Amino acid sequence: MLASHQSSNRVRQIIISPIQAGQRVDNFLLCFLKGLPKSRLYRIIRKGEVRVNKKRIDVSYRLAEGDVLRIPPVRLAEKPIQSLNPSIKLKNLLLNSILYEDDQLIILNKPSGMAVHGGSGVSLGLIEALRKIRPEAPFLELVHRLDRETSGCIMIAKRRSILTHLHEALKSKTIKKNLFGTGER
Repeated sequence: MLASHQSSNRVRQIIISPIQAGQRVDNFLLCFLKGLPKSRLYRIIRKGEVRVNKKRIDVSYRLAEGDVLRIPPVRLAEKPIQSLNPSIKLKNLLLNSILYEDDQLIILNKPSGMAVHGGSGVSLGLIEALRKIRPEAPFLELVHRLDRETSGCIMIAKRRSILTHLHEALKSKTIKKNLFGTGER
């Protein structure tokens, strides 16, 4: 099925929700305007066509709750829509691999052989499968990655606040990944 992921010939205004707050504007727009080349995205931001609260912003601007984001009309390439859904077997495997879950975090034992992201010949990665399995969860993001052939615990944030907190904790080495079997601990 073909769908124009939109040739939107009108300006759009988006009010940033608490879930979207804290995200860089360029990263937000890359997800929102799937198919738009990065070079074009950065050009429309630099030219001032993208605005927040009626003001020009830099690509590194972090969105805040309540910000009004103006998105100019953009033409996106038509792409086939792939509605890849995880099989029942994959769905059950992932649900049974959840070791811990609360309202902020999922810790899952990622099976060996599964990529954490789709792309580069992989049609459906762990995060895409979880998003399909849990459509009621408005925010699911990987806290860190594991190689495709590596099995082990992986953290998935259910809120941007916990994602940034855990990223900072990993960066400052308050918490760290342990890699067993490699001699590194």
